Amino acid sequence: MAKNKKTPLRKCVVTKEMLPKQQLIRVVRNKDGEVFIDETGKKNGRGAYLTKDAEVIKTAREKSILSHHLKAKVDQELYDQLLEMVEED
Repeated sequence: MAKNKKTPLRKCVVTKEMLPKQQLIRVVRNKDGEVFIDETGKKNGRGAYLTKDAEVIKTAREKSILSHHLKAKVDQELYDQLLEMVEED
């Protein structure tokens, strides 16, 4: 008998919703303080998840939510990259 595989859930830092990992984008701060988008979802460092929605990313930019969660300065370029990723989907 086959077991059902659990889908990993993560919480969006803006909407506070628990969603499957595939519906979210992971942003990581590593030990050197670099902040970048983790497309694999496996990079080392402190991660924060955002829903793949332009409005959510704009809200995160306005309220600098990522800077707060990652305890690091997040460049505006990163938000631009996130918006580009969302618009491609």
